[in-house]
Amino acid sequence: MPPQDTESARWFAENLQPHEPMLRAWLKSQFGSGCDVDDITQEALVRVLEARVTREVRSPKAFLFVTARNLALMRARHLAVAKVDSLAEFDCSGIMDESVDVPHAVARAEELEMLTRAIQSLPNRCRQILTLRKIYGMSQKETAAELGIAEHTVEIQSVLALRKLDAYFKKHTAPRRGF
Repeated sequence: MPPQDTESARWFAENLQPHEPMLRAWLKSQFGSGCDVDDITQEALVRVLEARVTREVRSPKAFLFVTARNLALMRARHLAVAKVDSLAEFDCSGIMDESVDVPHAVARAEELEMLTRAIQSLPNRCRQILTLRKIYGMSQKETAAELGIAEHTVEIQSVLALRKLDAYFKKHTAPRRGF
């Protein structure tokens, strides 16, 4: 449902509504049939409109997709927790102990957490470009068009982002010691 005031309705019609079909298709392709595409799409649209009230939204399409992705992931995590809660009643006494994989899973989770922090530490433009290029798989040309900047700027900012990520990892990881 579009917003009621004319300025917000115009902004919605120009900046969000054209991307709604693509968002729905993307959600279906990324999260499958277990995802309530209609509900997540509606919630993402509302959240982007609410965010616009308090701050400028420079890249509405990217912001919409990131918001929808985060909502879908949040719901997936919620469903996973609900499944775990229902498994608590299940008799696990006959199941083998798979604890050998636990250290690997913990290490992987820590690596993902560090990557998230590293990406969040990037300057806004670097983070936007990295997100569009690496997470959404956009080409350099598509990214430039989406952000309204030159392709050369995308290239330079991509290199800068990778250098900053490298520096972040060097600063925040302990040197490995052999045994």
